[in-house]
Amino acid sequence: MDNSVMKVKDWVITFLIMMIPCVNVIMLFVWAFGGAGNENRKTWAQAALIWAAIGFVLAIVANALFLNTLLQLANSF
Repeated sequence: MDNSVMKVKDWVITFLIMMIPCVNVIMLFVWAFGGAGNENRKTWAQAALIWAAIGFVLAIVANALFLNTLLQLANSF
């Protein structure tokens, strides 16, 4: 496990990888749960996955509420 501070170049590469669709999700899991790698990137990836899960749950709830509203509106006609 690497406990050294990540340089700006490392963060730029990390964010560049995060801009690539599908690869970003895979890399988040690799960085978060992989044995080797930088500890800073590992904890950042774990936090990013937690926020993604929270956003996913909120999106599901919002879509369910919206669909429920649409169905109630459609049934009122």
